[in-house]
Amino acid sequence: MRTNLMVSVTVALLASTSFAAANTLHWARAGDSLTLDPHAQNEGPTHALAQQIYEPLVLRDMTGAYEGALATDWGPSPDDPNVWIFNLREGVTFHDGADFTSEDVVFSITRAQSEDSDMKELLNSIVEVRADGDYTVEFVTDGPNPILPANLTNLFMMDRGWAEANDSVDVQDIEGGEVTFASLNTNGTGPYILVSREPDVRTVLTLNEDYWGIDMFPLDVTEIIYTPIQNAATRVAALLSGEVDFIQDVPVQDLDRVASTDGLEVITAPQNRVIFFGMNQGAADLEADDVDGANPLADLRVRQAMNLAINRDAIQQIVMRDQSEPAGMIAPPFVNGWTAELDAAVSTDIAAANALMEEAGYGDGFSIRLDCPNDRYINDEAICQAAVGMMAQIGIDVNLAARPKAQHFPLITNDETDFYMLGWGVPTYDSEYIFNFLVHTRTENRGSWNGTGYTNEDIDAMIVSLSSETDLDVRNATIASIWEEVQAETLYLPVHHQVLNWGMADHVETIVDPEDQPRFKYFVLN
Repeated sequence: MRTNLMVSVTVALLASTSFAAANTLHWARAGDSLTLDPHAQNEGPTHALAQQIYEPLVLRDMTGAYEGALATDWGPSPDDPNVWIFNLREGVTFHDGADFTSEDVVFSITRAQSEDSDMKELLNSIVEVRADGDYTVEFVTDGPNPILPANLTNLFMMDRGWAEANDSVDVQDIEGGEVTFASLNTNGTGPYILVSREPDVRTVLTLNEDYWGIDMFPLDVTEIIYTPIQNAATRVAALLSGEVDFIQDVPVQDLDRVASTDGLEVITAPQNRVIFFGMNQGAADLEADDVDGANPLADLRVRQAMNLAINRDAIQQIVMRDQSEPAGMIAPPFVNGWTAELDAAVSTDIAAANALMEEAGYGDGFSIRLDCPNDRYINDEAICQAAVGMMAQIGIDVNLAARPKAQHFPLITNDETDFYMLGWGVPTYDSEYIFNFLVHTRTENRGSWNGTGYTNEDIDAMIVSLSSETDLDVRNATIASIWEEVQAETLYLPVHHQVLNWGMADHVETIVDPEDQPRFKYFVLN
């Protein structure tokens, strides 16, 4: 194990010293990657770092369009509608020099389907992955899957030999607190090589001079120094002073200050992400409330009252400084299944909300804990603080518990929260992704982020059918029916669609990626 680590670091250092003057990009954002294991967490900042080091077969470029990565072309088999064929890019090597072949794809997909993988919901329709020679892979699905490539854009390929040699065949159990070789070390095919890693402090990457795309992309950035800076004022100060060149999350209160500073600019775009609150409606009794022997959140009228109590316009104007768009559903406009009608935000109505609370038997209210991250979404803790005051107007006494995302997210996946904030992006641009993770009954392979306790066998069957329905009219009708149920049950409380504001030195040239995942191989330095 130590030998492999030293080889990896030596390769990285040799690459980093081959440039007389490295084009270094100092990158900062509020939170760090949760792990270097590419299959352990399905989380935006984690994928953003992984995208520099590892690669999928297919990716979306920074406009959201499909682009071949480790696959050059793909499509359904002409002989069998249940098979997708991917032809792999030849001549690709991992950072340690090992060849990338079809056996690495088979290994990576099988690994990502395993119990501890946070990516397995994306692969439910795949029943077999098989190599046809060194550079062709066949995906066998349990029915014709019209959107299989969309499910693979954050599914990173690992070197089978490296994983086997370093006891990393199994995915890191991050919820169980496990630390593995693959969670601290990397061996990808991507444009950048890991030089050093101090979680939550500093990560250094250097250009992979043997990258297969060395002549296909700008690759102006030859060194990346990544520093998580949770405090918003400190993060902005680092940009203003020139300590960092690029921050992904300019605080909304500092947008004008950054944009008006000589040598800096802010670029903005809608994000493929919705912020919302989840409620545990499935438990017979709640741990985090003061109601004995009952679950107030199990009553639809209480959930409806809470939805009516949220003043989304106030959050937009005061908390977000107009850098958000009030939401009525937990799907962004980018996504198949979104409609303007479903996304019309509910108007605040405190009188109607109090009437519903009275009708449900909670006219005197109740108390409950709200779990919230403080380093993941734009003004996440401030949004939660605003919600505390809004819920007080209908008698719900909310105790706010704000934590870093590394402590917050396991509360949801381990069923340890009754009322929580979550944000959800949709890299497949299809509602099936939302339903698989957030609506389906929590099982071994689906519903891993459904902390609501909601379960409905008919809806589950409809969700499963989406992965094999090739009649798009029928498929879209099913999606619409599922959304009708989600909305009718007030399964979640949508707050808003996020707007991305990237701040950077004016010598950095890029566009905003709707997934909030900068891919530095596309960046140009002037």
